[in-house]
Amino acid sequence: MTALNPTSNIADAHRHGVLFVFAAGVLLSTVGLGIRLIEDAVVWQILLYRSISLTVLLYIVLRLRSGESPFAQVRRIGFAAVIAGFSLVVAYSGGIYAIQTTSVANAMLLFATAPFMAAILGWIILRERVRRATWIAIGVAIAGIAIMVSNKSGGVALIGSLAALGSALGFAVFTVALRWGKSGEMLPSVFLSGIFAIFITFAICRISGLSVVLSANDGSIAMGMGVFQVGAGLILYTLGSRSLPAAELALLSLAEVLLGPLWVWVFLGETATVNTLIGGAILLAAIAGNAVSGKRRKPPPITSP
Repeated sequence: MTALNPTSNIADAHRHGVLFVFAAGVLLSTVGLGIRLIEDAVVWQILLYRSISLTVLLYIVLRLRSGESPFAQVRRIGFAAVIAGFSLVVAYSGGIYAIQTTSVANAMLLFATAPFMAAILGWIILRERVRRATWIAIGVAIAGIAIMVSNKSGGVALIGSLAALGSALGFAVFTVALRWGKSGEMLPSVFLSGIFAIFITFAICRISGLSVVLSANDGSIAMGMGVFQVGAGLILYTLGSRSLPAAELALLSLAEVLLGPLWVWVFLGETATVNTLIGGAILLAAIAGNAVSGKRRKPPPITSP
């Protein structure tokens, strides 16, 4: 009988984790391209259709993985799941609006500030210690953000940047809520966020007179985003993150930030401003530096999606 090799098993798990998290970043990076390909739908219509397909996918996945209803899993997490779910609705809405009103590069880079916001919120709410290196990285990141938004003289572009930061804050609240609830599983709360988003966006569409019937192009793209981008991306991230330390997760997550602007440049010819590139480079350096400095530390129980 062949003896099991624990070292080999750990190496295989690590390799698969890297592959899954990187693949998740690739899928999530195409969100900007998907939104750019939508012709007429606005943020609430897009989020409605995307949430429907996302919720159906996660219901099936969670049911198959656990053999029980996703609602039972949400109840176990408790009130923290409700906070996490609502915060994701804010993150989704701000993210879509930001991509529709500013460059994909600008939006994606600002989304990447979520871990820093989570660190500050964790320090304030949960009394979690923040390393000195992280405080330095946060300061550097703020400088990068200031450069990025300094040339947003147009009101819409500036609001788009603020929406991107609001989206990052939503993801940060999601992360801290799960830590507060001591939940090691993010997908039930993501499922609940889809339920919330369906009801909220449907109500907004009806109240504001927006049609809930989209064109075949817009509807199929929005629903495809829910399945193949957000849904599949988060599932792969969840699977891969279990075998990787937090520092590697932070570095691999940069694939989403770097590839997002690449897709719209390759397929649509969209470019970024000089200030966005300079500020974004400073921001990415802060993220990478913080990840490398914390490589020897034990990873936190939950990471941002």
